[in-house]
Amino acid sequence: MTEKSDGKQQTVVQKMFKEEALMRVNVKLSVVLGRQNLRICQLLKLGRGAVIELNQHIDDSVEVLVNEVPIAKGEVVIDDDNGIGVKISELLMTQQGDKARAGDESDEE
Repeated sequence: MTEKSDGKQQTVVQKMFKEEALMRVNVKLSVVLGRQNLRICQLLKLGRGAVIELNQHIDDSVEVLVNEVPIAKGEVVIDDDNGIGVKISELLMTQQGDKARAGDESDEE
């Protein structure tokens, strides 16, 4: 092999390693059912059995976050074993990426 082909082969191997390594990275996935602002005095009064009203209704979409960044919306589902999950109804990641790119471009002008 020539140096040029060795360089190409090394680049491909490095790229494969980086992609494989990237696929092994853990991320924090959260689902937000709703939000509420409380005063400290209200927070301190909370006890067992307290109910906190959220800004969402039962039929509203929930937010799916990855590392605190909204990536999708979905609906809460319950399986046959009373497990809870989220059925994705809308992906936000591409839309946010497009908005972010558009914002970057306008900053450069």
